[in-house]
Amino acid sequence: MAAIGSGDFELTMDDLRVVARYAAESAEDVLGLFEEPHPDDHRPRAAIEAAWTFVNGNHRSKVQRVTALDAHRAAHAAVHESAKHAAHAAGDAAAAAYLHPLSKATQVGHILRAAAHAARAAELADDAAPGAGERSIERARRRATPALVDVLGRYPLAPTGTNRVAQLMTTLDTSLRSP
Repeated sequence: MAAIGSGDFELTMDDLRVVARYAAESAEDVLGLFEEPHPDDHRPRAAIEAAWTFVNGNHRSKVQRVTALDAHRAAHAAVHESAKHAAHAAGDAAAAAYLHPLSKATQVGHILRAAAHAARAAELADDAAPGAGERSIERARRRATPALVDVLGRYPLAPTGTNRVAQLMTTLDTSLRSP
């Protein structure tokens, strides 16, 4: 287990794989919300696949960075808000491999933003029932392993924000840090 770069604390490749797995699972939950209206745009799926490639033992590479950016570009081209957030979740899943060992609240996004975007996508889906976002956050909370919570605990609380994704991320962060 090699340490990742120099920073405020140690992160191992295993730690990063735990984070990337969590983000990829979150993004997979809502990938269909992007693929249904955009069946020929494979950028979000490619980003999730790149995340899984890393999770399954391959080295971090340019593939995760490129597919993350491509998925975020797909989000900007999405026709529905739910599809936009599903694509952002996929991009965040690929980017999770590049969490830095810096004690900065902004780094928490690498851990939790995919789940927050997935929750927002669920809220905005055409057939969304009331409380869909909260149920998605609860699933994300239950999905979190002790190893993920350990990595999260090395960072300050998620930054607060006024947009809905930031609010969902803060809700998830708080729930994961509560006993």
